[in-house]
Amino acid sequence: MLIEQRVRELKEIIAGNDGRNAADGRFSRAVDELISAVYDDIGEVSALPARTMFDLFVIKVLYVGRHSRDAAVVEYIGAMLEAYVDVRRLFPPDEQEHPRRLYFSDMLEREKQPQDEPDIYEGYRRYADSALFLAGVFPGHLRPRVRARTPMRRRAAPGVDASYYVSTGKAMYHMAAQHHHRECAHQPETLEKLGANFEIYADALNEMSERYITGLPMGIIADKMLDAMNRQREGGTPRDADLVQRYAGLLADRGLPATD
Repeated sequence: MLIEQRVRELKEIIAGNDGRNAADGRFSRAVDELISAVYDDIGEVSALPARTMFDLFVIKVLYVGRHSRDAAVVEYIGAMLEAYVDVRRLFPPDEQEHPRRLYFSDMLEREKQPQDEPDIYEGYRRYADSALFLAGVFPGHLRPRVRARTPMRRRAAPGVDASYYVSTGKAMYHMAAQHHHRECAHQPETLEKLGANFEIYADALNEMSERYITGLPMGIIADKMLDAMNRQREGGTPRDADLVQRYAGLLADRGLPATD
């Protein structure tokens, strides 16, 4: 698929310029053209591999939008997002096979048990990945919540919020880097950068989520609808009429008026 090939080419440019940012005007326009192309046929968006879409969105919000210079970080975050398409990795089941969110206390309990270095490293890294995913992609689901009072609890206890996962995620990336071993797939320098710049990466993922995952780029959708309408008026195909209806439906779902 052409989009996959062009995203690979962008990643090759990033890797070839590791340590500096190569997102000049030409690079930025290429990224915007690819994002627009993703929505050329909204019925085909899901046919793109998840990794291709995540890589493209990360390049847009982190490499172009925030001038990242680290190719390994861009690669790492794209792979992390693809991995967490599997909900069981984000919310591992408990003893009753019910999905549950990871907490920092889980890591403390594991530390009480003897484990080898690879298991310790993976435990830290996976917690940190989960924290970055939650704080970045679904921050709205981490607003402070108040737990109900009980006979033993006179005051309502607040639940955790995004700042909890920011602080603990930073710590866990640092701990993973400290427990790095030769079998690890990721360099400790990459893990240290993920911890040190956790807020920046979470903010980039906030933007990505709002614009491309939990939301849609309404400006692009409106432009696509207008293009399809113009083709239809000039004697277009039934596909153009179908696209007009689909794009108009997306705009209506967001409470935006469709152009007549």
